[in-house]
Amino acid sequence: MAITLKTPEEIEQMRIAGRLAAEVLQVVAPHVKPGVTTEELDRICHDHIVNVQKATPANIGYRGYPRATCISANNVICHGIPSEKVLKDGDIINIDVTVIKDGWHGDTSRMYYVGEPSVMARRLVETTRNALFEGIRAVRPGATLGDIGHAIQKYAEGERFSVVREYCGHGIGRVYHDEPQVLHYGRPGEGTVLQQGMTFTIEPMINEGARHTRVLPDGWTVVTKDRRLSAQWEHTIAVTADGFDILTRVPGDDNDQFL
Repeated sequence: MAITLKTPEEIEQMRIAGRLAAEVLQVVAPHVKPGVTTEELDRICHDHIVNVQKATPANIGYRGYPRATCISANNVICHGIPSEKVLKDGDIINIDVTVIKDGWHGDTSRMYYVGEPSVMARRLVETTRNALFEGIRAVRPGATLGDIGHAIQKYAEGERFSVVREYCGHGIGRVYHDEPQVLHYGRPGEGTVLQQGMTFTIEPMINEGARHTRVLPDGWTVVTKDRRLSAQWEHTIAVTADGFDILTRVPGDDNDQFL
């Protein structure tokens, strides 16, 4: 399948959707604390998207998915379905939001600490965030998808963590999941060559223990096979004439301090 290159005008439309998605993650942040349910956090996100932003939560109904967000706690790698699960002190969670505005998708996720995390949990979360930015810094015309994957893998494994291989980033625009597939591991110089106008997500999933995964009977929730912790961060990126542009970035966000 061909990769769709976006015009500057189309990228600006994607930036609008991307910033809305990032705004949702900021709005829900104060509510992430011990005693809250993941269902409540999802409702806050849903209501902000629909009632305040006048946008559409892309996840609802996508391949039958029931909620506006994916909320993945502790050993859940991705696609955790919000539920009556009550969060407790020391938990770590990922909230993944995709917003559709005027036909364009904005997709981003970030980690949150529930109360005070363990030293290992904090190190995993910060390493995963750093790994995301290592991947982003590899983006420029003429580089390859393998360069991105290698940068992430080298950093994460250098910190003695493992990279999930079954799930990856993806092209995005008017289509939610499009070409190319963006692996978070790889070899320099291999894979598709990046061109100005490409738009895709980078969303590394990094495990405390082994990289192996298991899907729960609900058909969505992916967990670590060894039940150890996992973390994920995600941005939507555009390839520019001389590098990259983060379309899901909110000015002043402390989580982007690495760029």
